[in-house]
Amino acid sequence: MNNLIIVKPDKCTGCNACVRGCPAPEANITKMLDNGKFITNVNTEKCIACGECVKNCKYGARDYIDDTEEFMSRVSQEKMIVLATPSIKVAYPTQWKEILNWFKKKGCLVYDVSFGADICSWVHLKAMEFNKLNNVISQPCAAIVNYIEMYQPKLLQSLSPIHSPAACMAIYIKNYLKRPNPMALFSPCIAKKMECEETGLIQYNVTFKKLMEYFEKNDIRIPSTDSFEFEYEFEYGQGQYGSIYSTPGGLKECILQKDPTVNIVNSEGVQKVYRELEQYANMNIAKRPQIFDVLSCEYGCNVGPATGRKQTGFEAMSYIRQINNELKNKPKSKGLFRSGNDDLFKKFDDELDMSNFIRGYKPAKPSVIPTAKDLDPIFESMGKFTQEERSYDCRACGYASCQQMATAIFRGQNTPENCIVHAKSVLLSNNHVLEDRDERISKITNECIALSDKLAGDIKDITANMSTINESNSKTKERATVVNDLLKNVVVFCNNNPVMDKATVDQLTKILEATIKAFSVLDENVKITADSSETINNSISQISDIINELNSTLEKSTQQ
Repeated sequence: MNNLIIVKPDKCTGCNACVRGCPAPEANITKMLDNGKFITNVNTEKCIACGECVKNCKYGARDYIDDTEEFMSRVSQEKMIVLATPSIKVAYPTQWKEILNWFKKKGCLVYDVSFGADICSWVHLKAMEFNKLNNVISQPCAAIVNYIEMYQPKLLQSLSPIHSPAACMAIYIKNYLKRPNPMALFSPCIAKKMECEETGLIQYNVTFKKLMEYFEKNDIRIPSTDSFEFEYEFEYGQGQYGSIYSTPGGLKECILQKDPTVNIVNSEGVQKVYRELEQYANMNIAKRPQIFDVLSCEYGCNVGPATGRKQTGFEAMSYIRQINNELKNKPKSKGLFRSGNDDLFKKFDDELDMSNFIRGYKPAKPSVIPTAKDLDPIFESMGKFTQEERSYDCRACGYASCQQMATAIFRGQNTPENCIVHAKSVLLSNNHVLEDRDERISKITNECIALSDKLAGDIKDITANMSTINESNSKTKERATVVNDLLKNVVVFCNNNPVMDKATVDQLTKILEATIKAFSVLDENVKITADSSETINNSISQISDIINELNSTLEKSTQQ
């Protein structure tokens, strides 16, 4: 399980850039929150730690963790071994020597991983010499190894069984130099931590970016030089052509220097190499190259995701050319691949047992592959009912195809709401619902206005008939006046509320109840003509019916 890539939810905008750039189809899990915001987290069981999402996220929502803090806390406590990868020269061309010198002053032993790369080349050549290696995929890149273990397990038999340069260096130090000290790899690679854990050879993966952040945070100033230099006094000497392993086709160049007849092809970059690995898996074995040299990063490890320095490929390659020129200009007696002077490889022939540098791999449990029947309801939940709709492949969701998006939803790694087609269909559906509701509300409003007009007319009838009431004494007259005023208030109230909602009707009911109460307390001496009394009673009955009808209409509107 890979817990190296971390997400900062408050910075995630749900733009899907991380999904779009990720070569691992199951490495992301997108969810919609209650507020409608989308958040994409990491599927730790399926992430290959290539770091592409960290590079692609312009909002800073993706980051990673390494072993820098833990390693630095132990530097002053015990003698540590530092394994410096050749990419440090390219990532920090004017500071790399002073960075390594700082650790030397702390008592660390600093070794050159380029030396381990030379061992790696030697083992490959020896294995081919004894016909024990053919049609293999190189494995210096930890992200590539993770990808094959998780997503292309059938390629594990083709993955080179020879350890990476860093692991070869660690084995050489432990088995041949007999140094048991804890080791830290200085690298530009997030995924190397997974290799360290799987092989158990190196204890700490210290990335350049986190190391430089540590220096800055602790006010440790590393001086710079004006010129770029290749040479350095490492423990037990400096590597030779292994220095170019971190470049695109680095292993290829090293092998061809020794044996130009080897059929070797290289590929780099997430937009290319993973697609070509899939093609390789489906190729006829007879058509495969002897070695397929692959790296996840477009410009190799020199511009890895954890370099911590914004550098173009052009800049990186210019430094690589300088390294190559220095190698070529070395005296023949010191060169590695020189006719009759292959001193380093002769040393390896005499000292090394190639079986010490062989490793194995562990295939991950594959995910369930959904059938077409499984995906039918998924597509329907996305608003896709025809084959054409299921092949839009707009990539707005981050996946290369609608099929991949539907598969991710099937596995619980995404949601239909993240599909732009689904979002559009929901929006159109909601618009139709709103239009229907507006039409119903308009109809109900018209009905309420009509009922209100009837109510106002009946109130006028009551008011007119009240003038015929016999007001024979002052007490009766006073009570009649109260009733009359209440009814006038009803008329005013109705005129002021032509569109009556439920709250308005409730107020009207209270006024009428007060009016009826006033009638009930009229003095027995009040003389009301039979006609007036009947008219008033009929009007009140009609008002009661209209109020009931209004209530019924308003209740319907609230239910809709």
